[in-house]
Amino acid sequence: MRWLALPVLAVALAACSTAPKKSTPSGTAHPGKSATSPSTAAAGKPCKTYAPAQEDLSKRGNYTAGGLYAPGVPDRTPDYVPQVDCIPEPVVTNEPRSPVGNKSPYTVLGKRYQVLERVDGYVEQGTASYYGSKFHGRRTSNQEVYDMYAFTAAHKSLPLPSFARVTNLDNGKSVVVRVNDRGPFHEGRVIDLSYAAAVKLDITQRGTGRVEVRALTPGETGLAAAPVPTAPASPPASAMDQLVGQLPAGTAPASARYHATATAGSTPSAAGFEAWMKANGVRVATGKPATLTPASASAPGSEPAAAAVAAPPSAPSQPPSPSTVQLQVASFSSRDNADRALARLTAAGIADARLSDIASNGRTLWRLRVGAPDPATAEVLAGRIAGLGFDRPQLVRE
Repeated sequence: MRWLALPVLAVALAACSTAPKKSTPSGTAHPGKSATSPSTAAAGKPCKTYAPAQEDLSKRGNYTAGGLYAPGVPDRTPDYVPQVDCIPEPVVTNEPRSPVGNKSPYTVLGKRYQVLERVDGYVEQGTASYYGSKFHGRRTSNQEVYDMYAFTAAHKSLPLPSFARVTNLDNGKSVVVRVNDRGPFHEGRVIDLSYAAAVKLDITQRGTGRVEVRALTPGETGLAAAPVPTAPASPPASAMDQLVGQLPAGTAPASARYHATATAGSTPSAAGFEAWMKANGVRVATGKPATLTPASASAPGSEPAAAAVAAPPSAPSQPPSPSTVQLQVASFSSRDNADRALARLTAAGIADARLSDIASNGRTLWRLRVGAPDPATAEVLAGRIAGLGFDRPQLVRE
């Protein structure tokens, strides 16, 4: 899966097309088995230390320029699963570019690739794969030794070395990796993770996973900041609230005093309330024709102090007609990731995108869907959404 540039001859590494098969690791470059450190893993077990991988000289060669490393040899997943909580994530620093592995453009399998000059703001979504014991101990594209028990990755366009946070879009798990290799040269793949990083993201069972790759510079974590809760805005006072607010203390009924906050301890008086209404020319709109009495009629040239005018009934607001076709974009166990995906669609002008929560196996999942009026429109929308880096949405009907 990886492509390796040697000082004299460019060397390409083979691409993973399926999940690596399990086998017992070779005798070269095993992780440390019994050494312990004072720290403990999340599960409470003592942390093990891992000896850095050493170069396996038998894995040199077996390569054709511009091709893949040992394409006929299958990759394998080791039987040993590392304690990923004991493996430190790399510290993001300003490392100088490697003198090898950064040629731009470069060509693998007849396709040209460009290495980025800067990583600021780089974010990409797509499918991640991982590589295992076939490459453990082999030189990477920048001449380091690939260690499947370290948090590293291969990427087609990020500079070597550089750093990125990779987040599993299906479960919200993430890890910081150091990019020190080229690949994956397989259609539809955006990053190739080390075995340990794949274990951390929980994608080793399927072999691939839907991820977001976010390049990091010193001081960046790649984690979304938690939204600051704000107090809900008070609704504006209605005409009735304003009218009741003018009532003198002791006249408003209990329900009116609750909204108008009249003087505490005042006793409501029906007679006083009726007298206040008559004095201010206020009448209750009942829907029946009203007959003005001489007492309630206004004198010529004068106006009542206040009057409750019955507003004509407004047409009831019609809810938007539900979309007959729905596109299932993705499901998330992390609300932050779901919100970011929704914001990505909204920013692209896809207006009818929304989130809904569902219960699944005792946990909450956030489902991102986009509505469309008909299947033809849905097909066009699916193409737009896939062009934003998502997997092509599935058509569902409500």
